[in-house]
Amino acid sequence: MKSSFFAPRVLLVSMIPLLLFGIVTLKLPALAVAQSLILDDVKHDTPGRVINQGQAVHIDVELALVNVTVTDPYNRLVTGLEPDNFRVFENNIEQEIQYFSSEDVPISIGVIFDLSGSMANKVGKAKEAALQFLKTANPQDEFFLVSFNDRAEVMSAFTNNVEDLQGRILSASAKGRTALLDAIYLGISEMRTARNAKRALLIMSDGGDNNSRYNEKDIKRLVREADTQLYSIGIFDQFEYRSRTPEELNGPSLLTEVTELTGGRAFTVENVNELPDIATKIGAELRNQYILGYRPSNKSHDARWRKIKIKLRAPKGLPPLSVYAKTGYYAPSL
Repeated sequence: MKSSFFAPRVLLVSMIPLLLFGIVTLKLPALAVAQSLILDDVKHDTPGRVINQGQAVHIDVELALVNVTVTDPYNRLVTGLEPDNFRVFENNIEQEIQYFSSEDVPISIGVIFDLSGSMANKVGKAKEAALQFLKTANPQDEFFLVSFNDRAEVMSAFTNNVEDLQGRILSASAKGRTALLDAIYLGISEMRTARNAKRALLIMSDGGDNNSRYNEKDIKRLVREADTQLYSIGIFDQFEYRSRTPEELNGPSLLTEVTELTGGRAFTVENVNELPDIATKIGAELRNQYILGYRPSNKSHDARWRKIKIKLRAPKGLPPLSVYAKTGYYAPSL
């Protein structure tokens, strides 16, 4: 697995939130590599700076960083693209890409694990999937673990000791109700102590919140403001066998809506045997994103929502490619 160090000196204060965006669409393990040049009509006034492996970069707080995933028509990740392959627009105004990286960078990751009673017949494979995901870790990664049933709790604060996390996951048992939204809130709160600039939450649940203090509106607002990507693996019975409570029927759409707000993606699983493979694919997705950096041309501190659009000019010879990133962020208020 490739490893590198990308260490922007970014002051994480309320002036400009760090934007780390992406989405999961990986369905096949293979990677497609772009090799040829782009079309000549791409507007690019300032060449993007390539961040090489092992190179530290010092940047200021005005820099917005955007995680971007690119896939081919077969949903394979596309690697090997260059800065000139990308264009960034904020509120329909093109921005200059000034920093660029495609290296694997250290990540701070929280695993949000469902231990409610409805998971009793799925928790074994869910644990196996969580362990498989942890195996994708790099030495500089850090993890924490939040579990939830009647209430959410931090089972392990940030640690680099993957073996300790594995032991805690294996010893857990499923019972009680489902405080999923509270667990997401707790995970976002825990992420405030993260050491790495790139941050992600992986939610493993059958959805269907029925015991949280926070509501969907609270959580959707929270995740839009957070600098953390959310991914989820929804573990559901086939539709005809699902319980008919409104909460459980709403499980798939809840996970999808919450994750897509952050530029992440919800995976839906009905066959629990697929869980370890999907967890591995999400790990690969996190390791193969592009990071684009730009200084927003709009310097206003108006706390308003700003839309982001990433456009791609595929190299000659490649089929049409799909690009995924978060759709916006809130401007600073100070």
